[in-house]
Amino acid sequence: MATYIILSSLSATAFDSPNGLKSLATDVRKRLDAECPDVKWVQSYGCMGSYDVVDIVESDDPAQIEKAVMIIRSIGRTTTETLLATPWEDFLKAL
Repeated sequence: MATYIILSSLSATAFDSPNGLKSLATDVRKRLDAECPDVKWVQSYGCMGSYDVVDIVESDDPAQIEKAVMIIRSIGRTTTETLLATPWEDFLKAL
């Protein structure tokens, strides 16, 4: 299964208060669970810096990752960057 890293920056208008982020996250999660069953969420992190959220996900279907990212962008009102992550040992073998 391929591993992807989704980096998200929240819009200033994404929510009105810190508690609004919880509601927003719940809405995004419900939609992802319903529409992207082939995406396995490994871990999510809240961050300080250029990105607000880092999600580590796995899937054998790149189209499901693309759909998940579009859901995150539209409902979560974010900008995203998605990276395909290769385990280091596998990366080195390819050289």
